[in-house]
Amino acid sequence: MNEDTIKGNWKQFKGKITEQWGKLTNDDLDVIDGKREQFLGKLQERQGLARDAAEKQLKDWQSRHPDFRFND
Repeated sequence: MNEDTIKGNWKQFKGKITEQWGKLTNDDLDVIDGKREQFLGKLQERQGLARDAAEKQLKDWQSRHPDFRFND
């Protein structure tokens, strides 16, 4: 998958991400820019989650959105 496709994918899913994790802001998502590790860190920070809980939530969410891909 090329970089433009991945960036488009990220923009498409930003709305779905904020539906799931309402404490993540658009500014957070702009900074994250589709990077998995940054996403997990911000998810932990905003939602008050431990790393393993953030990983589980993300894995569950990705299982429901199989077309979603991170940039890294």
